[in-house]
Amino acid sequence: MTSLASLSRQLPELNHRHLTTSASTNSELIAAVQNGVLNAAVMHLLTAESQSAGRGQRGRSWQSPRGNVYLSLYHPVHMPISGLLSLIIGVELAKMPIIQTLNTQLRAQGLTPIGVKWANDLGFYQHRNHNRHQYQSAVDKSLLDNQTLPFNKLAGILIEPVSQAGKLVGVVMGVGLNVQATPKLTAQTCEGMSYQAISLQDIEQMLEPKQRASSLPSLQVIYQKMSKALMAAMTRFEHLGLEKPTGQTYNLDSFLKQFDSMDALTGLRLHVTQDHNSEEQIMTGHACGIDTHGCLQLRQDNGNISALFTGRIDVIDKA
Repeated sequence: MTSLASLSRQLPELNHRHLTTSASTNSELIAAVQNGVLNAAVMHLLTAESQSAGRGQRGRSWQSPRGNVYLSLYHPVHMPISGLLSLIIGVELAKMPIIQTLNTQLRAQGLTPIGVKWANDLGFYQHRNHNRHQYQSAVDKSLLDNQTLPFNKLAGILIEPVSQAGKLVGVVMGVGLNVQATPKLTAQTCEGMSYQAISLQDIEQMLEPKQRASSLPSLQVIYQKMSKALMAAMTRFEHLGLEKPTGQTYNLDSFLKQFDSMDALTGLRLHVTQDHNSEEQIMTGHACGIDTHGCLQLRQDNGNISALFTGRIDVIDKA
């Protein structure tokens, strides 16, 4: 991998440190801030070429082979963290040039673009009638024969608050992005989730040769763009926090409109499983965006709209 020294020079305010391998960039960064090794009042960026114990949401593992991006940014905060932050990060990541370029090419071929999946993923669902043969290299064929459509997961976002002496001092925003390597997910690593890993390289290979970009950006360039996207997301989140007491909704309305245009679940029929007091509760309906708190809105079959703060999402194939 190309040295990331130039990234440190280009973004000196991030106090960047790069590792050949890390157990988990999120865990290492949180521990360093909590223990006072790093100054909690300034930003810190930790990147790694691979992780031995990468983490996702709800304690799930994140497979971290070399050739991808593993990045954690610590940012001091002065307001509570809400579920909107991971969605804002998703939108800012989806605005990166490489994602926008691939999406233009995917749309030109009638394929589903990369979107933001509530609550913390980037990727897409692909229906059976969308040039199915082009996806066989990336999507497990057996999954396509089931009623549930697999989610092609390109990136995962993990947001974790950081406290010192019981007081919130900041937040670590972790992102794993599959660039050149596609993790081989087993039933165990999927942990019941109906998704399949995919990489930027896989997506590029789906495109017809004349539609492909000349080449993917270097990992160094992607690290730089992702770092800027995370900083932009935090600024946007802070603007929402400052706007809320005033009763104004300009920034919130702008974000919700942008999210709607990138929502990977829009209009899809969902099977949602929630855990209430150790008992599973299942709801079925159609996704209809998010509310002002970042909750997923589900229009149930009886017409009622439920706002979901958490839950396992499975997309039901219409076929």
